Formats: sequence, C-alpha cells, structure tokens
Amino acid sequence: MFVDFVKIYVKGGDGGNGMVAFRREAHVPQGGPAGGDGGHGGNVVFQVDEGLRTLVDFRYQKHFKADRGENGRSKSQHGANAKDRIVKVPPGTVVRDAETGNLLADLTFHQQEAVVVQGGRGGRGNNRFATPVNPAPQIAENGEKGEERWIELELKLLADVGLIGYPSVGKSTLLSVVSAARPKIGAYHFTTLSPNLGVVKVDQGRSFVMADLPGLIEGAHQGIGLGHQFLRHVERTKVLVHVIDMAGSEGRDPFSDYLQINDELRQYKAHLEDRPQIIAANKMDLPEAEEQLALFKEQCQADGIKWPIYPLSAITHEGLRPLLYAIMDEVERVEQMSPTPDPIDETVSDERKIYTAPPTEPDFKITQENEAFRVSGEQVEKLMEMTNFQYHDSIMRFAKQIRKMGIEDALRGMGAVEGDTIRIGDMEFEFSDHVDVD
Repeated sequence: MFVDFVKIYVKGGDGGNGMVAFRREAHVPQGGPAGGDGGHGGNVVFQVDEGLRTLVDFRYQKHFKADRGENGRSKSQHGANAKDRIVKVPPGTVVRDAETGNLLADLTFHQQEAVVVQGGRGGRGNNRFATPVNPAPQIAENGEKGEERWIELELKLLADVGLIGYPSVGKSTLLSVVSAARPKIGAYHFTTLSPNLGVVKVDQGRSFVMADLPGLIEGAHQGIGLGHQFLRHVERTKVLVHVIDMAGSEGRDPFSDYLQINDELRQYKAHLEDRPQIIAANKMDLPEAEEQLALFKEQCQADGIKWPIYPLSAITHEGLRPLLYAIMDEVERVEQMSPTPDPIDETVSDERKIYTAPPTEPDFKITQENEAFRVSGEQVEKLMEMTNFQYHDSIMRFAKQIRKMGIEDALRGMGAVEGDTIRIGDMEFEFSDHVDVD
C-alpha cells in the first residue's frame, strides 16, 4: 500500500518533578536542603531512513509520545533525562503543523533529523530555593509539560525522473520495460492510482530512479482527478519525461495534450514549467503516428518549444535506448548543477522558546464565569502546573508570584471580594485579602 499523506499526534515527554529532601547524615546538625532536580522529558525526533518509501506505517500508529524525565532524588541527585523518541520517516517527507500549516521540517537525506516537539524541562528541587532568609525551604517544582501537537506528514518522492502525461499514454508500460518495477497496466483511465518507482540501469555504474506518476487531467492543480496526488511528487524530480500518445489513439490531439499538461504544472507551481523536460513520443508502432509526429514537431517549432523529442514504442521496445541515454545525460547534468534535492519553497518555522524581558502588557486574561473569575494565560497556567501544592512554602511562593504578576490587583478591579472563587486551569482557589506572602 502506497501512502503519501497522514495526520498524526506527537507529544514530548514531561519533565520529572523536583524533590523536597534534607540532609540527615549523622553528626551534621541542622542539615540543609538536599532535594534534586527532575530530569528533562524526551523530544520526539523524526529521522530519515532511506530504506522507507511510504508512510503506510503511520496508518496503523498515529500517536507518538516520548518518555517523561525521572523525578529528582535525595542527596541533591538529579533525575535522569529521558531518551528522545526516534520516529523513522522516508526521504522526501515534509512535516507541517496541522493547525497552522507552518512548515516544521523538510527531510530529504539519510539520517537527517528534526525535533518536531520538545520535552519539558525538569522541575527544580528544594536545594535550588535556599536563601539566607529561608535556608531550609519546602519548595519544589513539578516538571514542565512536554510540547504536543497534531502534525501532517506529506511524502514528496525523491525520484530522479518523473513520467508525466495524460492517462493511458503508456507511462506504466514504459516503466515496466526499462526497470524491474511491475505497475498495474490496463486499457482504461487511472489504472495507476499511486506512484510507482523503478531503478533504471543504463550502463555499468550509471542508473537513475524513475517514477510513474498518476495521470493528469484538466484542472489537476485544483485537485480534480488524481492531480493532487500527482503534483506533490513531481516537485522533487530532477527531470520530467513527458509521455505523449503520438498516435492520438483516443481521438486526442498530441500537441493540445502537451500544452494542457504544462499549463497544469505552471498553475500548480510556476517553477515546474522550467523543469528540464524530455518528450517521449510513444505508440509510434500505431498507424498515423509518423504523420502526427511530423505535425507535432512543426507545432513545437512554431511555439518556440525546444525540448528534445524521442520517438519510441514501449510495446515493441523500439527507440528505448536513445531515450534512456538522453535521460541519463540530463540527470547527470542537473546533478552537477544542483547535487541536493530542491527544498520546499517555504521557510521552516522556528518555534523554539526565546527568553526576553517581561512584557509591558499583562500576560493574562480575566473573565467572569457565573459567580467565579477565570484567570487564563500561558505564564500563569504554566506557573500553576509546575507548583507542588503539597508544601506550604510552595503555596506561599505561588501566591507571591500571582501578586507580583498583578493578578490580585486586576481581580480587585473586576470586583472580586473575600471568598470569591478563582479558577486557573483545572484548579479553584478562594480569593483572600488576608494572606501575607511577603
């Protein structure tokens, strides 16, 4: 089964919790804090495996989670960091954020890696919070939550040569006679429902990968027919071999077909129109093919089309060798000019955290839910998640941070009074003006 588009869920590992502990060695009076930090959660990393050719494995497993970091230990020992979750993908995989559509990674060569979600950092143990004022704090942080998102994987084949053309012009037949590939061949449109790959050996040490791609029809750039499946794969090919039914066996005009296919390429991505092409005038064993070929050459000359034309018959194998040598020469010429695959024409989104000065505007929002007040915002919700409410000192630190952020004053300004319910995330608190947190 060939699969070239999937949507999956990925989550980085949560950080381990920090620990509250104290030194208890004999003959060490008033031992200080000795709680260690939690370990960092693992990242989810995509790694290219050149042995893969499809995304079919992601049809059966759609959730990928990295392990969480180990909790901190006593004697100031840090918890172990979790290992990264390595996910293998085929070369040519494009990774996008499913919600925003941002390009996260463009993976093209063997062993290339990209971190798609990062694990959370470990929480700090109480030995991190010791001060001259509070030399034995009972404060420890919970581990930070790992990043999570839905992402889309799109496979754009890394073939050297792509066979393009209308349905039933002989693309699959051509691939089957020049390589060991065995695509399905039938005398009806859209026999080929997914790309087929084959290795074509021309001479000793000279070979290229050819892809038989689903046939195009008018409107393919808008997703009509199988165009949306075809066009994503043609972007990566170095050379396009435009296969044309020169006999016009279905009553079609070869030159009109040629112009229509190139128009679809241009409307999908403008630069594809300039991709090197070789025209394969197929079905020359049929009647009227010679006359049509002569007319086709005249029309190309009149229209300024200078791509080379090679007559052949995939059925009788006539004309195959000159075509294969021409394709090989063109592939080698393109590789000398650009040895690496064409990158996606987009900027990879860099969503790494950047630490800057505190914002001048409040980083929270307060709304009223019936008789309660809801406080939301990334900073305050993260503070709540990382606070260990089992310890009184941690609760006092949380209250102090809330006051420092200006949330208490903002609540009073919205009419909050003693005893009102305050909601942050999944937790509820009672508003009080009588708690001394200084």
